[in-house]
Amino acid sequence: MMPLFEMKVPSPGESITEVEIAEWLVEDGDWVDRDQIIAEIDSDKATLELPSEEAGIITLKAKNGDTVKVGQVICLIDTDAPRPASAKTPEVKQEVKKETPTPVEAPKPAPAKTTAQPANIEKKATPVAQNIMAEHNIPANKINGSGSHGRIVKQDVLKALSGGFDASFVQGWGGTRDTHTQKLSMLRRKIAQRLVAVKNETAMLTTFNEVNMKPIMDIRKKYKEAFKKKYGTNLGFMSFFTKAVTEAIQLYPAVNAQLKDKEIIFHDYADIGIAVSSPKGLMVPVVRNAEVMSFFEIEAEIKRLAIKARDGKITLQEMEGGTFTITNGGVFGSMLSTPIINPPQSAILGMHNIVERPVAENGQVVIRPIMYVALSYDHRIIDGKESVGFLYKVKEMLENPERMLFGAKEPVEILLGL
Repeated sequence: MMPLFEMKVPSPGESITEVEIAEWLVEDGDWVDRDQIIAEIDSDKATLELPSEEAGIITLKAKNGDTVKVGQVICLIDTDAPRPASAKTPEVKQEVKKETPTPVEAPKPAPAKTTAQPANIEKKATPVAQNIMAEHNIPANKINGSGSHGRIVKQDVLKALSGGFDASFVQGWGGTRDTHTQKLSMLRRKIAQRLVAVKNETAMLTTFNEVNMKPIMDIRKKYKEAFKKKYGTNLGFMSFFTKAVTEAIQLYPAVNAQLKDKEIIFHDYADIGIAVSSPKGLMVPVVRNAEVMSFFEIEAEIKRLAIKARDGKITLQEMEGGTFTITNGGVFGSMLSTPIINPPQSAILGMHNIVERPVAENGQVVIRPIMYVALSYDHRIIDGKESVGFLYKVKEMLENPERMLFGAKEPVEILLGL
């Protein structure tokens, strides 16, 4: 009797005991190669790709949408089976090459309906690919699927995006009365539970202020080229906000604390979560020990984490353990909002768009680039005085960036490490 290799559900991280089979990328009886991505699995924190541990003929032991325990056998692989002559070369190795899409051109031309876009995506694309396509309004019939049986996988969509899309590709409303449904992923269900719990279990309030962004914009305009030339990365707003937050936390440590049972846990470090948009929704990777990082280190780390989140490669460890969160709704055009706390943290800072507004300076009305900022906080451990004082200190440091050097009257070059 031929040996069958049992593939079990790997542990995505601590405290996770079960996952959901989001999508099998192969079918029962297919030949799979070692390290070929055979499935996408949803945990309550992220969607992960599952590579095959062996090469052979696969037998599936779970269906799409099944909830399975960590360590449970989900497929068998016949490692002694001969490789069929018709078996394709592993897509993971070849999908980036020009010639790969050619064999799967045939199935595409038939269904070219403009009114059935959602169903078309669901039929031919994996869940991660569906989300990216929906976010960018990309029709499925414009992408070559390199997965099993012509299925569109994440790499196909990213490759298409890197090549650019013409506006004529975007399909509009068809005037139909069609509807479609999509099951909530385990990640989305967990987010929903956590957000409702925050509203029900915390005494959340929000305080607001406004920031004159002209000093920071002047600094960026003057030093952005020198900064990029020296460090190879752009000088963005987020590093200024992160540094201002870490300095203000030293004065108001309760903002960086957590409530656990009858105790308050104070942190002697600042692990700042930076909310970033990804195909699966909003994710919050964490910049560790931001209080000791330079502007360059903050910018580089945020860029690294944002790229991993966008590509669906962010790990659970990179999203766990934050002590404070910054979210920037301004990139989507938000003028003002009340951000919701990211539990078990006690506060979150919301950034918004920058708009030129008339303000009074020295008795004169002048036009300045103004950003409204919002601090949502848990009133159970943070008093109003502390929340207002913290946000005002952040405002003060942003409007006087040199004060981030512990109040020193030093040149901005020292602050930026130039």
